[in-house]
Amino acid sequence: MLDIALLVRVHVDALIAAQNDMGVCDAIRRIAPVGKLAAMSAPHLPKVAGIDPTVPVSTHTSAPLTGVPAAPGAFLQDRLASWVSDLTTLHELTERLARTHTLDLALRELLAAGAALVGARRGLLVLEPAVGGPSTTIGLGLAHAELGHIETVPRSATSYGRILDGLPDAQGPLTNPDLLGDENLDPRHREVAARLGYAASYALPLATDAAGRLGAAVWLYDEPAEPLERQRHLVGLYVRYATEHLARLLELERARADVAILAEELLPSRLPRTPGVQLAARHRAAPQGGGDWYDALPLPDGALGLAVGSVGGSGPGALATMGRLRASLRAYAVMEGEDPVAVLSDLELLLRLTESARAATALFAYCEPARRRIVLAGAGHSPPLVIGDRRTEFVETTLSAPLGMLACWEAPSVEFTPEPGETVLLYTDGLLRRTGDAMDRAFARLHSAASCVPKAARRDPGAIADHVLRAMLPEGLDQGDGTEDVVILAAHFD
Repeated sequence: MLDIALLVRVHVDALIAAQNDMGVCDAIRRIAPVGKLAAMSAPHLPKVAGIDPTVPVSTHTSAPLTGVPAAPGAFLQDRLASWVSDLTTLHELTERLARTHTLDLALRELLAAGAALVGARRGLLVLEPAVGGPSTTIGLGLAHAELGHIETVPRSATSYGRILDGLPDAQGPLTNPDLLGDENLDPRHREVAARLGYAASYALPLATDAAGRLGAAVWLYDEPAEPLERQRHLVGLYVRYATEHLARLLELERARADVAILAEELLPSRLPRTPGVQLAARHRAAPQGGGDWYDALPLPDGALGLAVGSVGGSGPGALATMGRLRASLRAYAVMEGEDPVAVLSDLELLLRLTESARAATALFAYCEPARRRIVLAGAGHSPPLVIGDRRTEFVETTLSAPLGMLACWEAPSVEFTPEPGETVLLYTDGLLRRTGDAMDRAFARLHSAASCVPKAARRDPGAIADHVLRAMLPEGLDQGDGTEDVVILAAHFD
């Protein structure tokens, strides 16, 4: 075993202290200002047993750093944070736009979001599809009269006019950073801009490859200005997405218009005139096209047939079924209208044989106006309502299943006699469901609305129907993407 002399033993505590001193000195050397003595920045190793501080540094040892370099990713991190912020903003705006289900809401959301992206306060959007469709102009921060002033400017002198007319210089964004300083500006445009207080504009076309040109959006600045390159890029991406969304909504609007026209064509073009009774009808089609219908037809011996019904589902299929049922009911009513149960039984058999996948409700009433006698039968339909000066009450009908639900449908009929001056109100369940209330509350609401008809309006079935509609479906409640039609057929007996 080797013996190590005590003189060459290393004092561990002294060695640690020496390492600490080396670190401090190295730090002092790194931050030492230029012009100081070299001795102040040189390492001062303590004398430690077994270590000679005069031994030169090895040539293979790396020289100490003379400065602390900046973090290499700082610039990239700033750029990345900016991109993330832009993408987050773009995502939020497109999500808000995607939640709009009507064309008007989508146009207003596009105009407001675009103004926020380009840093403008006002603007206008002109929708003018090249392939046909609704044309409109909406403004942001501009009153209706101010939009009228802008429309007095010659179309070719406006940025949106050049875009909509497809001029060669208007295929992309149009920027005018200083309208009042533009010597070539149309005099009328200069006058309107000075009057409304805008000094710059930025316009973008709304167009897709599939749908073509849809319109143009213009944002107005109060002072001479123009959007930055980053803002132009963001608003360009947003408008590209928004235009595709508008194209889908336009196609949906065209389809809804076609369905509405078809539904109106399937309903009576006019109501018959029968002595002793006045008729009025109101039909409010759902945006998606429901299958509610009504009919009134003269029958032999001065009688009158009244009917309302509803087909399950929505869209063209429901409309086609509704048209077939209404045409068939007219035929059955002419042959055996005095027996409403037989009419609905025949209708149920037809539905079960030809439309086995659908169900329908119906109510048919055989009226003798001269005697004020009504015999009716209902298949899963809501009871009529009698409105008069002395009473407002529902007609008690038997409970029965809708058509197409049973192998053999049959329910007893009900006979009643309205008093002179009373009105019998037939309606579809859409009037109740579109309120959004539970059915019991909707029935109570209908009864209250009928009871509150002004006395002066109780001789006019049209006025009664309008009052009930306004009371049941005030502005805003009967809007939306529902599938429920609303039908009211009112018969006032003299």
